[in-house]
Amino acid sequence: MLWISKLEGTDMFHANLRYANLNSAHLNGAHLLNADLTYAKLTGANLAGADLRNANLSNADLYKADITGAMMHNANLFRAML
Repeated sequence: MLWISKLEGTDMFHANLRYANLNSAHLNGAHLLNADLTYAKLTGANLAGADLRNANLSNADLYKADITGAMMHNANLFRAML
């Protein structure tokens, strides 16, 4: 599990974050281009302005996550909880 909560603006290009616990994490402006967030827990996370292009968010829990202004072109949201 990943318990770090302040990851604003970090570069996680192509990161493997499968099953990561990122509940309430501060990921605003983070670069998650092509990241694998399959089954990630992102409840209440701040993803405002994050780059999630081509990210795999299948089966991810995004309940109450802030995705305002997030770039999500071509992101896989199959069975994601929004």
